[in-house]
Amino acid sequence: MAGLVGRDGEVALLGRLLDQTAAQRGSALVIRGEPGIGKTALLSWLARTAEDCGMRVLAAAGVESESRLPYAALHQLLYPLSAAIGGLPPVHRAALRAAFGLEPGQPDLYAVALAALDAIVDAAAEKPIVLVIDDLHWLDKASADVMAFVGRRVGSDAVLAVGGTRTVALDDPQRRTDLPDLELGRLTAADAAALLDTHAPQLSPSVRERFLAEAAGNPLALVELPRSAPVIATAGPLPLNSRLEAAFAARASGLGVREGALLLTLAADAACDVPRLLAAATEVAGEPVTLGDAQRAIDAGLIEVAGPALRFRHPLMRSAVYQRAPLAARLDVHRRLAGQLADFPDRRLWHLASATLGPDRDLAGELERYAGQARQRGATMSAVAALHRAGELTEQPAAATALVLRAAELASEVGARHEVERLLTESDLSALGPVEEARLANVLEVVRFGQFRDPAQRVRELIDRAVAARDAGSPQVCLQLLWRAASRCFFQATGPETAEARARIAALADAEGDDPLALALIAYTVPEQRGAEILDRLHRVAQAGGGPDTLRFLGSAALVLGDFGRSSAWLDAAVADARAQGRMAVIVRLLTSANWGRLWLGDWDQAIAELTESGVLARETGEAFYAVASRTSTGAIAAMRGDLDTAERLLDEVATSPLAAGMSYIHSARVQARGLVHLFRGENQQAYAVLARAFDPASPTYHRYMRWWLVPELLDAALAAQRVPEVRTLIAGLPDLVRAPIIEVAAEYAAVVLDDAPLGPAVSRWPLYRARLQLHRGRVERRRHHTAEARDLLRSARNTFDELGAVPWAEMARAELRATGESSSRRVSSARERLSPQELQIAALAAEGLTNRQIAERLFLSHRTVGSHLYRIYPKLGVTRRAQLAGALRA
Repeated sequence: MAGLVGRDGEVALLGRLLDQTAAQRGSALVIRGEPGIGKTALLSWLARTAEDCGMRVLAAAGVESESRLPYAALHQLLYPLSAAIGGLPPVHRAALRAAFGLEPGQPDLYAVALAALDAIVDAAAEKPIVLVIDDLHWLDKASADVMAFVGRRVGSDAVLAVGGTRTVALDDPQRRTDLPDLELGRLTAADAAALLDTHAPQLSPSVRERFLAEAAGNPLALVELPRSAPVIATAGPLPLNSRLEAAFAARASGLGVREGALLLTLAADAACDVPRLLAAATEVAGEPVTLGDAQRAIDAGLIEVAGPALRFRHPLMRSAVYQRAPLAARLDVHRRLAGQLADFPDRRLWHLASATLGPDRDLAGELERYAGQARQRGATMSAVAALHRAGELTEQPAAATALVLRAAELASEVGARHEVERLLTESDLSALGPVEEARLANVLEVVRFGQFRDPAQRVRELIDRAVAARDAGSPQVCLQLLWRAASRCFFQATGPETAEARARIAALADAEGDDPLALALIAYTVPEQRGAEILDRLHRVAQAGGGPDTLRFLGSAALVLGDFGRSSAWLDAAVADARAQGRMAVIVRLLTSANWGRLWLGDWDQAIAELTESGVLARETGEAFYAVASRTSTGAIAAMRGDLDTAERLLDEVATSPLAAGMSYIHSARVQARGLVHLFRGENQQAYAVLARAFDPASPTYHRYMRWWLVPELLDAALAAQRVPEVRTLIAGLPDLVRAPIIEVAAEYAAVVLDDAPLGPAVSRWPLYRARLQLHRGRVERRRHHTAEARDLLRSARNTFDELGAVPWAEMARAELRATGESSSRRVSSARERLSPQELQIAALAAEGLTNRQIAERLFLSHRTVGSHLYRIYPKLGVTRRAQLAGALRA
């Protein structure tokens, strides 16, 4: 086929993907490339081939004029499945209908995404489905997010999703889809010559060489430039896209007034249906525009028929017609279209906005109301665009700034950092009041966190702005900004340079009583002095009940105080609520936090499953920092399970990640795991050196409070390296700390190791630490020739380590038992260890009695994917039905 000259490799790849889809192995692919490089040609080949193979094709294309309309492209894609959507469960059906504006409702983006996924995979169970989406770069953000969500979850279904988009920079938000890429390059010289000869065989040698040089391997240029030879000859040295636009504009200008009106109208609204398109074009031209005029534009090679609609043959043709039209003509055509689209209020509103120059209070008010509606439908970025345009139409500078600031806040909530930066760069923020200054500072903490080179100074600035906002009558904005400051104090600026600032935050928080956020502020800033008191107050607040935000702050406060049992319980409850609401970014943060605590409680199976999920969701939501934090915890578990190579690889990735730079709490956690790797490798001196540096205020791994969490590992390293006198000096300040659970464990661990004290009550409640001290005591008793006592301690330690899967420590216990004359059988792995992290999650939820659909909604999967996983899980666990899962997992 002439249109696919030079694309044999790409065609072969798409063919293989179609074969896999027919075999129930779904996949997704994003085809990237410059304009005119052949993306649309490949997508057209794919659609035709899929239909020839008996597959169902669902197609959509991004349209620039619809990029601000929430779920416009998704509605286009799923329209052929209307009947299937009617058969979805009521919750999913309602989510999609509300997203499409067909009924009232406030669906979360991921509720819509799950509903779309179910509609597609249910239809694919009857016939394989191929999703073909062109011009991804012009999709509305809500549709793009939903389609990326679907593309990542069709691996077990007969669904192939392929989209085409322009090449973007590596840090562009489009790259966040986490889907495989296919980058289309320019044609080789031979293929370019073959394509040119096919479309323009009568060219003279000199003209042929000129076109080959001008096109430089771009297929669109090779096809279109020969049709515009006079323009090319006089265009001068222009970039290829500009040269093509000039050619297309010249071709359009050669048509009559009616054809020109039709083309401009279509360029202003490429999704407009034909009757309204002709009616608006008639008003623009001042005389009737008919399908005959459309046929002349088709004959000129500018537009084509696409189903029941008309479309430009290439986006550059649309751009050429629209951008080269006079401003007055563009404003007029948008007014005419607004008049024709009274039945489509969203599209009418945006045409009115495009037809307006200068302030317009009423239109700005409409856009602000529209923003609220868009946000309720889960289309945050549509709301951002509406608020931004409303600000441009607002005459009062203060009101305009408030609208833009609100847009920036919304964009920051969904991690749209590029959009936030654009909004802030284009706005005059020089005359903000104290409350607006505080809100702006809150936004900057999201989008420019790492750009503040002096964290301690930034903390002081945040406190000052928070107090100013409080004095101006906004206590909630004050607390939000204090939370940012307190977070920096715990995670980053952890040394003595913030002592005064921490005390100031705690004093301000005290004025709020038992507000959960205020208690979290105190926990983050003065845990050494007030940890036990705050834990008691947290417990009282928890007993009184509260919503998800209460649980989140309670769990975060308990975590930094080292009460891992309660923090995990409270954060788990917050995760469940976030799952019910589909708040994926919040889930990422909560799972990462909850499972750091679970790490030291020894519940590693659940921790690995949820950390794996957190890592996947972090890539999807752009929460890159939490992906790094999850990697730290995963590396620690790998070390304790004896997979030292994996642990080192993960910890090295964390150490070199720019996102971890300056985050002392991340590096403190990394050092704790790194010390264990060295110990298990027998590198005792390195283990001690790495861990001891965390107690040096000049070290980047120093954390004023979390260093005490490392005391057990430091003591183990000191014993192995024979440096016990030095460790006594390093931990001399431990007895003076207010007792919180992890500090109690550290103090009792030190008493057993350094002073030969018996195991205390705190350690006894933590299986991992209890078994480690039993191993230590067993060694001591063996060396004292108290063989019976040593064996009892070592057996208990070995059994606990075996149950946890702590292979290195279990082998140490076995070695010590052999030294007493007692042998141990090898540890037998449990059936559950044969499951992947996601399979373990699914099996556990199924064992609790959840249906496939309930599991799917909780884990953001299709119910058919859950069924496929269970089909593989049963034989791994040696069961044949759901009721046996609980027993198999316990065994």
